[in-house]
Amino acid sequence: MLKNAFVSIILEEENKENRGSAEFQVVNFTNKIRKLTSHFELHKKDYLSQRGLKKILGKRQRLLAYLSKKNRIRYKELIDQLNIRERKRYKELIDQLNIRERKAN
Repeated sequence: MLKNAFVSIILEEENKENRGSAEFQVVNFTNKIRKLTSHFELHKKDYLSQRGLKKILGKRQRLLAYLSKKNRIRYKELIDQLNIRERKRYKELIDQLNIRERKAN
């Protein structure tokens, strides 16, 4: 049941043939994260996979931070599409960037 929901998002992104784009990578990492979290419901003591999950989470966080700095609109659309909530830290960074932009103008 879960696999079908993830595949549809990937197929939309693959049609664009932008597999190296930050958006596609975030979608790909999100699908892996969701699969691993469902895996942990059955295998609670799979510590090696937990380590891999933490690494993927870190990569996704860095990509989202990069995307939020480069293009805020694409970042917001991606967050809404994947139902990922923003972390407090990122909100603070974005607010700081907005303040800097206002001062520059």
